[in-house]
Amino acid sequence: MDSRNVFVAIALSLAVLLFWSAFFETPKPIKTEGIVEEQKKLNSKVENNEITPNINQKAPEVFVSREDSINENERIALENEKVKGSISLKGGVFDDLSFKTHKKEIGKEDNVVFLNPKGSQDGYYVETGWTSVGNKIKVPTINSQWSVVGNKTLGVNKPLILEWNNNEGLVFRKQIELDEKYLFKVNQEVKNNMGKPIELYPYAQITRDKKPEGLTDFFILHEGFIGVFDKELKEDGYDDIEDKSQVREANNGWLGITDKYWMTAIVPPKNENFKSTFLYKNGFKANYILNNPVIIKPASSEKNQIRLFVAAKEVETIDSYAKTQNIEKFDLVIDWGWFYFFTKPLFFIIDYLFKITGNFGIAIILITAGIRLIFFPLANYSFRSMAKMKALQPEMTRLKDVHKDDKVKLQQEIMALYKKEKVNPASGCLPILIQIPFFFAIYKMLFISLEMRHQPFFGWIKDLSAQDPTSIFNLFGLIPWDPPSFLIIGIWPILMGLTMFLQQKLNPAPTDPIQAKIFMFFPLFLTIILAPFPSGLVVYWTINNVLTIAQQYVIMRKTKVKTV
Repeated sequence: MDSRNVFVAIALSLAVLLFWSAFFETPKPIKTEGIVEEQKKLNSKVENNEITPNINQKAPEVFVSREDSINENERIALENEKVKGSISLKGGVFDDLSFKTHKKEIGKEDNVVFLNPKGSQDGYYVETGWTSVGNKIKVPTINSQWSVVGNKTLGVNKPLILEWNNNEGLVFRKQIELDEKYLFKVNQEVKNNMGKPIELYPYAQITRDKKPEGLTDFFILHEGFIGVFDKELKEDGYDDIEDKSQVREANNGWLGITDKYWMTAIVPPKNENFKSTFLYKNGFKANYILNNPVIIKPASSEKNQIRLFVAAKEVETIDSYAKTQNIEKFDLVIDWGWFYFFTKPLFFIIDYLFKITGNFGIAIILITAGIRLIFFPLANYSFRSMAKMKALQPEMTRLKDVHKDDKVKLQQEIMALYKKEKVNPASGCLPILIQIPFFFAIYKMLFISLEMRHQPFFGWIKDLSAQDPTSIFNLFGLIPWDPPSFLIIGIWPILMGLTMFLQQKLNPAPTDPIQAKIFMFFPLFLTIILAPFPSGLVVYWTINNVLTIAQQYVIMRKTKVKTV
């Protein structure tokens, strides 16, 4: 595919994104009957909601280090094969978690730290609890001190039980379970010794104090708020929520916050009508609360379960949770994009090739060659058309010189030439258009894959998910100088630009001299633009160009078209 077709692919992708909102609406509120007057307050905007005390808490005025913040409160350690951290007994909050199998940097032992306590520089935590209409019942808040019943650690097959007594006749318990990977189950229980029935509303909330650093400022990947509400996927960016809160109701679904490689998600009880809110107030918050109260009769207790995922976006793990936990469209927390049915199968293929070869870069080369092979007949058809067009260029140049003052006559002569030589200038477009979804799908798959993170290739490429670290401006390391980031244009991006330039030379040049000059600069332009991209993507693009050039060159030799 030549450089012009690359821009066609990008333009079409942008068009699809822009028209998404035109086809989908926010779910309409679900009506309930027999609701008391106070319950109607539940449907007001979250900023004015009186039944969720934790939403409008003041943000910390002074931030402390993560370590100091963790040491401020008594904690219960948690650990399994995938995660490590602790739960704060102040509030019973999940606010300290790192991923044991994912490291910050290659060759270092420091885990990726994900959840952070409230009051630290990057506060990111999850709370669960109960609330009441008008806050008339004393319930535990994020500042309540819980006590431990029994086991003092949380692990696989080692549940943790927390307890809090309001000293007014209510005893609250949380039994927290952790599986082998990323799933926490919070079983909340309230025992009523007040002598009268009470109504409480279970809720859960994810709070992120500020936007994460290094957001992907590119339309190819969604980072921010995400949820599925009665089978409908909704995605909202941080900027969108800063401008306007989003309130939705559903009977089934899940919600959370997603990063490129990591995510948090909370799942309400199945077949329970709930209201979900994404908002920005004293931080970014994603929460839900049940619309119908849990009624606890005197001398009895009631339970409620919340599922919490704090996870690395490993495809097999996420798919397994979607199936075993019966969570609708949970696999969409990984942003497979518009061409989902192409992108996801491509991932399974490249993951299989990676497991066979042991090198993700080789897997990229193999899948690129495989796609070229699949589209070999279509590409041949397209290249034959280009070859014929290139063969006609000398005659078209002559006609342009002869009829330079008569554009109508020039067009008539060119059309007559096409008819005589049986050339259709548009015949090469359809095969290219058919290939665009696959081109974008593999591009998307490589961009979002956690499995490519920290995977080496050969030589200087130690991480295919990072940009090529070399730079032409210090002669690829020969000069002892570290250029600024915008001058890091490495060997692989340069190879990609050169292959694009050679490929352009095989294609018929635009008849307009101004267009010809513009297209001449495309390889240089794309080299600069794509230099910061993950090197795995640049390797894919370069190999794709090399295979395209080889196929196109052979066809042009057969049609006896001059190739230089």
